[in-house]
Amino acid sequence: MTADRPSRSSRGASGARRLVVLRGAPDANLAGRGRVWLVGAGPGDPELLTLKALRLLREADVVVHDGLVSEAILAFVPASARRISVAKRKSRHSYAQDEINRMLVAFAREGLQVVRLKGGDAFIFGRGGEELEACRTASVACEVVPGVTAALAAAAAAGAPLTHRGAAQSVTFVTGHASAGAAPDLDWPSLARANHTVVIYMGLSNAGEVAARLTAAGRAPSTPALIVANASLPDERRVATTLADLGAAAQSLTGPALLLVGEAMALAAAGDDAVEDAAAAALRWSPPPALRACAPHADGERGIGASRDLPFSSLPGGSTGEAGVGGSSGVGRPPLIRRRPRP
Repeated sequence: MTADRPSRSSRGASGARRLVVLRGAPDANLAGRGRVWLVGAGPGDPELLTLKALRLLREADVVVHDGLVSEAILAFVPASARRISVAKRKSRHSYAQDEINRMLVAFAREGLQVVRLKGGDAFIFGRGGEELEACRTASVACEVVPGVTAALAAAAAAGAPLTHRGAAQSVTFVTGHASAGAAPDLDWPSLARANHTVVIYMGLSNAGEVAARLTAAGRAPSTPALIVANASLPDERRVATTLADLGAAAQSLTGPALLLVGEAMALAAAGDDAVEDAAAAALRWSPPPALRACAPHADGERGIGASRDLPFSSLPGGSTGEAGVGGSSGVGRPPLIRRRPRP
């Protein structure tokens, strides 16, 4: 692998892979200075990058980055540093994982400060553990800098807590990725527990199968669900739906996306691409007691901390209310799916 430096990136304008040439043998005088940093770049918004990650990017000699790392974040890399894209898309990898491992080790042995920049967090479905092991095996210093994983950004942007007292006592992150023609190999009975948020990474293309498996394992079809694509980015899209309609809702989205399933997703604010008829599905869903208290009162106060503490069935628009979904009070039901005004 030599220093191929016609540009800062090791991919041409056409996106074709370039040869990355490294020195054959480590320099004993330099090897001790080199270090690999496994850095989580967060979900894409540069303001969600940690201060430590920002400092390391500015000090890096080489940045080996995922394809999902945004250009806004890569702009922090100094012009003097080498940028190498090792983008991995579905079934299309520019470099195999073992090649990436060898690349990190070889650069560090040249005495370079190497940042392995990964979308989200390096240790959450990022194969960071494999790269850490490769560095340890080669006796190369390696440190890990955590990043904001996409699930946290997606939930925060939507106003849907991943855990919520009385509605979600636990949260589980799983991958929905599976080989072609196969269903994800997951513990479906465990994931089907009520009052439990399930976040599925890389599950957009398998959303229908995921929903079917969860339903078959006992999860209620009316369970609120949320799909978030391009979390934290300007083109973020959110679709609020139910488990029963998850597969159909996923067909309207492309790109990197998360599936979030659980009672607490009823608190999600609608995005520009929300499914309008999800409001009808909300009528079929009975929220846990903790979420009933979050319903806005007719005068605009929130249930939590408000002076009134009425039974859910007695609230306007509740299970026996007359306003219902689409009524003026909007009380006692999951939030309606509304479109946000564009800034």
